[in-house]
Amino acid sequence: MRISTQTLFDNGAARIADAQAALYKTQQQVAADRRILTPSDDPVAAARALEVTQSQSLNTQYGTNRGYAKDSLAAVDGTLSSVTDLLQEVKTTAISAGNPNLGDSERASIATSLQSSLGLLMGLANARDGQGNYLFSGFQTSTPPFVQTASGVQYQGDQGQRLIQVDATRQMAVSSPGQGVFQGGGQDMFKTLNDLITQLNTPGTTGLSATLTTANSDLQAALDNVSTVRASVGTRMQELTSLDNSGTSKNLQYSQTLSGLQDLDYTKALTDLSRQQTTLEAAQKSFAQTSSLSLFKFL
Repeated sequence: MRISTQTLFDNGAARIADAQAALYKTQQQVAADRRILTPSDDPVAAARALEVTQSQSLNTQYGTNRGYAKDSLAAVDGTLSSVTDLLQEVKTTAISAGNPNLGDSERASIATSLQSSLGLLMGLANARDGQGNYLFSGFQTSTPPFVQTASGVQYQGDQGQRLIQVDATRQMAVSSPGQGVFQGGGQDMFKTLNDLITQLNTPGTTGLSATLTTANSDLQAALDNVSTVRASVGTRMQELTSLDNSGTSKNLQYSQTLSGLQDLDYTKALTDLSRQQTTLEAAQKSFAQTSSLSLFKFL
C-alpha cells in the first residue's frame, strides 16, 4: 500500500493540531483554576455544578433578604423601645398629677408636659425606616399612619404586614400595623393622653381621680401591648440569627461541593502539561523529518 505525500502531510498536521489543542486546553485549565471549562468537558459534573451554583446564589440572596429583615425589625424594635420609655414617663407623670396638694396651675403645667409627650408619641408612631418607609402603615408605606383630626388621632394605614423571603421555606413579617400597636390591646394611647390633658387643664378636681385611675389602667395596658409586640419582634430577630448560621453552613457546603466538581488537580494538570509539551515537540520534529523526505534526495 502506497501512502501519498499529501496523506503524510495531512496526518502530520492533524497530530500537531491535536497536540496543540490538548496543550492549549490544559493551559486554559491551569489559568482558570478550573477542570471544567465547557459543559462538554464533563456533562454530568457541569450540570451538577450549575445546579449547585444556582442553589448557592439563592442562598446568598436569602442572606441579603435577612439583612433587610433585620434592619426593618431593628427599626421597629428601637421605636417601640422609645415608646415604652415614653409611656413609663407618662405613667409616672400621671401618678404625680394625683397629688392633692397641686393647684390648677400646677396641673396645667403637667398638662403642658403631657402635650409635649403626645407630640413625641405621634412622631414615634409615624417613624420611618432607613428607606423612608413608614414603619407602622402596613402596606401603605408612603402614607403617614396617624393623623390628628378634629375627632382625635386617626389611623390611615392598613392591616397588612410586609413579608420578606428569608429562607427557601420561610417568609417573615418585618412590620406591624400601627393600629394594633398604638390603638390596640383595649386602649388608645392617643385618646388616653388627650383625655388626661383635657382633665388636667380643667380647673378643680372634679372627675380627676376617676380620669387618673382610667389613665393609669390604660397606660399599663398600652405598655403590656407594646411589650407583646416587642417580644414577637425579638423572636423573629432570634430566628433570623439562627437562619444566618444555617445559611453560612449551607454556603460552605455548596462551596465544597463546587470545589470537588470544578477545581483542578494541579499535580495532574502540571504532569499533563509537561507530557503534552513533549508530545507536541515530538510531533513537530516527526513532521519536519517526514516533510523533508523527497524522492529528489535519492536521485
